[in-house]
Amino acid sequence: MLPDIDIEGQEKLLAARVLIVGLGGLGSPVALYLAASGVGSLTLADFDSVDLSNLQRQVIHDTGTIGKSKTESAARAIARLNPHVICRRYD
Repeated sequence: MLPDIDIEGQEKLLAARVLIVGLGGLGSPVALYLAASGVGSLTLADFDSVDLSNLQRQVIHDTGTIGKSKTESAARAIARLNPHVICRRYD
């Protein structure tokens, strides 16, 4: 619960749906912040796979997900952070 957002505000966040196009340097932290804030549904769209050379700026991915699709990697990280978020994936 955030101190500046009451129960009604938290319910609105839970009902919110957000599309994130690209899970790279900008999309990956956005996905983490939205999941942590309580947004209820995230749609993740990215055609690429996780690459070692990008991990320093794509903070949602890690070495264990190299070669996997970015949407799969991100959905797993989001589930660890907030298991109540619904993730839809589009590769």
